[in-house]
Amino acid sequence: MSKRQFCTHSADETVALGRLISNFLEAGQMVILRGDLGAGKTTLVKGIAEGFHAALQEDVTSPTFTLVHEYRGPEVTLFHIDLYRIDTERELATLGIDDLRSEPDSILLVEWGEKFESIVEESGTEIALERTGETERVIILRDNQ
Repeated sequence: MSKRQFCTHSADETVALGRLISNFLEAGQMVILRGDLGAGKTTLVKGIAEGFHAALQEDVTSPTFTLVHEYRGPEVTLFHIDLYRIDTERELATLGIDDLRSEPDSILLVEWGEKFESIVEESGTEIALERTGETERVIILRDNQ
């Protein structure tokens, strides 16, 4: 298991960190994004999407109501998934996460994945975001493999 810890002091720094973190991710991964509401999970995804040339940061939005957003880059396809409004394994199954994982060159970035043991077991990477001030965040990248 490896662990990297970062501190950011603004949304722009969190986006920049997302670009950096994209260097540690590769196709086939499912990543749990852990953090309270407003912790900066989608802000971090903005940078990850830019790092993979899959979307501009202004085109990345929270999938809270659509549940899944897809961003296609030249090397990977990012699926940004939000399970906040999903309460049961049955609802989870309707999202087709297994199908998304089987897409060639896909990376799944899953907000609120810790709600489901099946997601925790399948993911090997976790990014935890903790608010430590108005705009300050501690962000921990854990590779559990």
